[in-house]
Amino acid sequence: MAHATVVIGETRYATSIVTGRHALTADEPPKLGGQDAGPAPYDLLLSSLGACTAITLKMYAERKNWPLRGLRVELQFERGEERGRVQRTLDIDGDLDEDQLARLADIAERTPVTLTLKAGVDIATRLAPGKAHLDEALDEALDETFPASDPPSITRPHDLDEG
Repeated sequence: MAHATVVIGETRYATSIVTGRHALTADEPPKLGGQDAGPAPYDLLLSSLGACTAITLKMYAERKNWPLRGLRVELQFERGEERGRVQRTLDIDGDLDEDQLARLADIAERTPVTLTLKAGVDIATRLAPGKAHLDEALDEALDETFPASDPPSITRPHDLDEG
């Protein structure tokens, strides 16, 4: 399962990203109020799609023993009124015939990130329990009538959602 943690502090729009053992920075360009300290969010989205495309095609060519020397994936995101659109161009370096090139283009349409983006993805947002949530839980618990031998149970943030 993929996991990332993103933190923003007082520096306007610059975010620190940690995913696995890797640290990244994202930011907005100056024209949007950022300092261009890292790629913008849509640039990261395109980077993910491009990386998945290149890796998948390289793996496929290796499995087939095709002479793929290298691959360049160019991506552009265009905002539409209802949906965005990604234009992806494959520049393939290798002694491949037309059938092999067509097959790689077909495989590109079915990489994991490509399929995820095409299908859409459900996003569930929740607030992490914080001090205010604990204070409310404690107030509610103290308002209850309970015997002294059976105090209320209060869950702390570190007890929730382990993993």
